[in-house]
Amino acid sequence: MIRCTVIGISDAREQWFEPRTLDIIRTGKVFSGGKRHHEIMHDFLPEDAVWIDITVPLSNVFEQYKEYEDIVIFASGDPLFFGFASTIQREVPDCNVKVLPYFNSLQMLAHRMCLPYQDMHVVSLTGRPWDKLDEALINGESLIGCLTDKNKTPEAIWQRMLEYGYDNYDMTVGECLGNEEKERVTGPLTPEGGSHPETEKWFKRECEDVPRTDAPFGGWGAFLSPNCIILRKTHDKPRHFGIPESEFELLDGRAKMITKAPIRLVTLSALDIVNARTFWDIGFCTGSVSIEAKMLCPRLHVESFEIRPECEAIINKNMRRFGVPGINIHIGDFLHTDISSLPSPDAVFIGGHGGKLVEIVGKVLPHTGENTRFVINSVSSNSRDLVYESIKKFNLRIISDNRVVLDEHNPINIITFAR
Repeated sequence: MIRCTVIGISDAREQWFEPRTLDIIRTGKVFSGGKRHHEIMHDFLPEDAVWIDITVPLSNVFEQYKEYEDIVIFASGDPLFFGFASTIQREVPDCNVKVLPYFNSLQMLAHRMCLPYQDMHVVSLTGRPWDKLDEALINGESLIGCLTDKNKTPEAIWQRMLEYGYDNYDMTVGECLGNEEKERVTGPLTPEGGSHPETEKWFKRECEDVPRTDAPFGGWGAFLSPNCIILRKTHDKPRHFGIPESEFELLDGRAKMITKAPIRLVTLSALDIVNARTFWDIGFCTGSVSIEAKMLCPRLHVESFEIRPECEAIINKNMRRFGVPGINIHIGDFLHTDISSLPSPDAVFIGGHGGKLVEIVGKVLPHTGENTRFVINSVSSNSRDLVYESIKKFNLRIISDNRVVLDEHNPINIITFAR
């Protein structure tokens, strides 16, 4: 069994360790870490030390580890906070891991700000998609700590926030925290307004303790790497539950082409959307069902399909209008769309089928689990017949068939079925 002692360090050129940690380093024989860690720790290592660089692919690193029984590994901050200790546990589950942590970067930034952070919602965008930040923003978290990378920079994060109307936060940026020569903390930075200004106007300076250029967001060089940010909510924004259809951008102004708010909420209830992980909306049109689902359940992964190209601009406008990023849009005939790489749905709403309902259900079924729910809102008897033809052909079970009448509109059958 491999024994790994993972020691968290800062970016300081002069490190301080507890006596027990120094003993582990002095008596160690095999060490590992990134290039920066080697530079920082070089003078602490024994003369005959073996060093294993942590580089991609990590599979090569773990193969080298197997040649030794005891390895001392250096990692930044807290190795269990989106760190390398977690990677070891995942990739080498039988490894005996011991962790000696340091402060993680978001803790250090909170300390520099003298900010109580026990309620901070933490998000990592380091090599990760936007999903968790989107979820935090839609949820309206009061305090968000965010780890960045060279693509999802402070300026890229702010651009996305303003694009979806989240101008109700300020941002503090911490660069090279712990490095005596390079550390800088800038903030709070605030938006000029709710519109989408030019890049150099994204922030107005309210903290002038660190010299800056007039255009602090001229590229990645504006903020040194590594950096992290803390977002603090300045005021609440209203959240909808049952968005009035009058507030949506419509297809050619046709109000009849949108699922009415009461029907939309009953539909989402029939889909059991609060217990779903992935939702497919086939025939999204204006995007009202997808947007309402994502707003109700921000953690939900949403894949939305529509055959009409003009609907792409409409759903994008509605997503930004209601502050709902993170919906994946697919334009084209669903029956000709490659769905093989998409996550399997737990809930499927078929809002449009063009008479091809049986074929659509048949295409989706191989990608579903036993408890995946389908919901179809049937207005005509012909549509209802197609639903029951699909149920019979694929030997599916009906969960419910509820007839709903809204105002002077035609009755709608909300039909729910599964395997």
